Amino acid sequence: MWSSVQRWRGVALIAAISAVALWLAASGQLVLYIHPRYIVFTVIMAAIALVLVVAAVASAASRRRRDEEAPVSRRERALGLSAAAIAGAFVIGMLVIPPATLSTATAEQRQINATAADLDALDDAAEADDAAVARFTVREWSSILRQTSDLGFFADKPVTDLVGFVAPDPDDPENVFYISRFVITCCAVDAQPLGVPVHQPGWQDEFPVDSWVSVTGEFAANPSESSLQPLVVMPDAIEAVEQPSEPYLF
Repeated sequence: MWSSVQRWRGVALIAAISAVALWLAASGQLVLYIHPRYIVFTVIMAAIALVLVVAAVASAASRRRRDEEAPVSRRERALGLSAAAIAGAFVIGMLVIPPATLSTATAEQRQINATAADLDALDDAAEADDAAVARFTVREWSSILRQTSDLGFFADKPVTDLVGFVAPDPDDPENVFYISRFVITCCAVDAQPLGVPVHQPGWQDEFPVDSWVSVTGEFAANPSESSLQPLVVMPDAIEAVEQPSEPYLF
């Protein structure tokens, strides 16, 4: 009996995890966990895994000879059951708990704008026309702000419909919040938070932390005496919006 459990535990877990991956892909939610460029590869590998699982089950069903039971120590039995329980709980959790994007809690742990800035962003912005500037995301603006605080550079570069989730400025959470996004290179494990500071006293009364908003405005010197950000967006409009279908930037 125990040898059968040991033999089929891995097969069952592979089948469950592969099924979860395919379900997430079919529901459009796999992008919450991995970069879009890996989705096709993941789907193909998950499908192959399921085919191999079916082949293994069919092969076992046709096999008449059974392996002899091997003696198993209490320690091995405990470790095997613990591993199976942990893996099973993970698979059940993936099916039961709705997939969700990374939040402010993760952004605070990993520190907003802690990664190196995109050095090309400043040069690209200097040469960009109005249409190109209007398409800038949190990724471009955060990189530019980390390279220059010259207000003259931003004179003809307004922020237009900048979309992200709300994260409080740790130095002045009453008056300043970051409009934030996570940037993913491979998967959610390596996601790094980026943000653009917005000065809006009392923002918590209208926009909860982690809610998604769209901001339009202009850059100006930060009037906050506590915030460490030299420049902020002085918003002309802040509107609550739905979370984008692809909440991460790639």
